[in-house]
Amino acid sequence: MLERMCILIIDMLNDFVTGSLKCERAQRIIPNLRRLVEAARKFSVPIIYCNDAHYPVDFEVVNRWGVHALKGSEGAEVIPELKPTEKDFIVEKRVYSSFYETGLDPLLRSLYNGEGVKTVVLCGLHTNICVRHTAADAFFRGYRIVVAKDGVEAFTQEDHEQGLRYLEYVYNAKLMSVDEIIEEMEKMKR
Repeated sequence: MLERMCILIIDMLNDFVTGSLKCERAQRIIPNLRRLVEAARKFSVPIIYCNDAHYPVDFEVVNRWGVHALKGSEGAEVIPELKPTEKDFIVEKRVYSSFYETGLDPLLRSLYNGEGVKTVVLCGLHTNICVRHTAADAFFRGYRIVVAKDGVEAFTQEDHEQGLRYLEYVYNAKLMSVDEIIEEMEKMKR
């Protein structure tokens, strides 16, 4: 049972899906993520969008990946297919982890009428980078970690598979399909 779960959608942004840091493989997870988001809204499971929102001087921009997802730009917006609603939450990040120097942890602890989230469901981009580093920080903070194995992707199949193996082995992440996660949501409401 995935007790007090929350969906974390990581970097499903224009620049990562169709823009300057495009991941061709991102297209294959969009339909799954749409179903997951629709189910989460139906069953009142919180959704948090964890989005790169860089400044031009950030290390990732200057020294690693080049210009992408600049704060306030169209490239830093969530793709139209997964557009947040007014009930969803948005956390801006400047490095790989969705927890590092953001308000994500206090937000998670405030949900469910102050009882807090117990299980974070990770999805989005990239399995071996931002998903991995977010999982690390979730693990260090004591959250149960579920990875939507058909709701995450990476630049290559090798990177994706290596990322999943690492998440499962090191952070004891449970790898589940989007359908399995939706089934758990349905059980919660029975």
